[in-house]
Amino acid sequence: MERAFVTVVSGLPRSGTSMMMQVLAAGGLPILSDGIREKDPDNPRGYYEYEPVKKTKQDPSWVKLAVGKAVKVIYSLVYELPAGYNYRLIFMQRNMDEVLASQKKMLDRSGRQGAKVSEAELAALFQKQLTDFYKWIAGQAQFSILTVNHRQMLSSTLIECKKIAGFIGEDFDDEAAAAVVSPLLYRNRWK
Repeated sequence: MERAFVTVVSGLPRSGTSMMMQVLAAGGLPILSDGIREKDPDNPRGYYEYEPVKKTKQDPSWVKLAVGKAVKVIYSLVYELPAGYNYRLIFMQRNMDEVLASQKKMLDRSGRQGAKVSEAELAALFQKQLTDFYKWIAGQAQFSILTVNHRQMLSSTLIECKKIAGFIGEDFDDEAAAAVVSPLLYRNRWK
């Protein structure tokens, strides 16, 4: 099947975007990634990032390479994707407490400092940004969106992979995609 669109995987940091990229690759969708950011204890299977995405506002020419493929784009950079393309956006949602806990562990492990705001302030900021994002994307005709809940992806993996197949094309191997999801990597659970 020829896909004349860009599959964009997005969400908050630590929301499961790397897991989704693994799922798409296993299901047979080509991935646009450069491997520059190497796997580490926080993402032992890799990040699946593509460096030119970070400079999309200055140079969006990489997008033509992404047609027919999946690419990971942090939610705040989705705004910068150029017109003239069709996008299928798979947006990962995760419990905010889990996002914050995972991000804190990653920053602690790397020895980096996070923002000088409380977790409550950061959660409120993320929530406002997500609300603004959903309002904006609703008015963007070039985007179709499928929201995937992180916990559902782990607990009902094959069902979620079937939804993904319906969203990006029936030639997607949902069973192979589901097989790569590992609940063992779900380490920052919120009860």
